[in-house]
Amino acid sequence: MLSLLRRLVVGAVMSGLVLSLAGCGTLFYPERKGQLQGRIDPGVAIADGLGLLLFIIPGVIAYAVDFSNNTIYLPGSGDASVDSVHYDGDLDGASLAALIETRTGRDIEAGEAPVVERVETLDQALSRIEFDRRDAMDS
Repeated sequence: MLSLLRRLVVGAVMSGLVLSLAGCGTLFYPERKGQLQGRIDPGVAIADGLGLLLFIIPGVIAYAVDFSNNTIYLPGSGDASVDSVHYDGDLDGASLAALIETRTGRDIEAGEAPVVERVETLDQALSRIEFDRRDAMDS
């Protein structure tokens, strides 16, 4: 009887550890590392939650790793994107407003001055868009 109980406990501990390690979105989707935040992937969240239910510490670690690597989020949320447009000539406020209206279908108010900011890399542009989106949500 003691041998059966011991096997059950060892089996539960081993399965809990395996679930907490396998439930990590970093292991499921390593290509998602460093992506922008968006909608949470329910599969990864449930897998991390199973580790949290069975053993508190591995579950918390799985959530912390997934949130820090941004692997818990679904890819391609569409919150931020960069569309490069080549423009010949001087880019003044009126031509920029017309270009934005043509590309997005959104009209910029006449009194609103568009802001043009040059960035070196695509990562800088995506970070700037994410920062502006968060700033707009806070205000």
